[in-house]
Amino acid sequence: MHIDNCSHSFAELAATILPSYMGKLHIAIQQPWSTSIFSQPGQGVTRVAKTLGRTADFSGCYVLLDKGKPIYVGISRRVIVRLRQHLMGKDHFAASLAYSMAKKHHGSKLGTRKTAMLDYAFGDHFHLAQAYLRSLSVATVEIDNPLELYVFEAYAAMELETAEWNTFRTH
Repeated sequence: MHIDNCSHSFAELAATILPSYMGKLHIAIQQPWSTSIFSQPGQGVTRVAKTLGRTADFSGCYVLLDKGKPIYVGISRRVIVRLRQHLMGKDHFAASLAYSMAKKHHGSKLGTRKTAMLDYAFGDHFHLAQAYLRSLSVATVEIDNPLELYVFEAYAAMELETAEWNTFRTH
């Protein structure tokens, strides 16, 4: 039985499919986009897609890069929307990476996520984290199949050694 219409066996995914996506991602890493493309005020998803030479948002994996060094791997069925959330989101739900970065710099005595977001000092760290993210570049690879996308996220995070910010703990 196929999961999410993925016709490949796990062995095929591990031996061929995931390495193929990784090869495409390595090529994209050589010519990344500035994250500033995704955070321009007044620029919607359609305009960003057009700037990237696309007709619409897309499903795939993205890698945030600091001077070419991968720091975070993420996936989304709507990559442009998700990157915009990371860079401009107003809370811990939308901008979860900025929240994690702020939490690391602010300290552990925060209470709930909602309480932390109401704390002015924490808010400063949150906004600094988003400013940092807006200074980075990003590379992407399109992956339509949901199973391939989910499995590739962990594969890419391990391959690119992004353990500082990637986690796969569930709630």
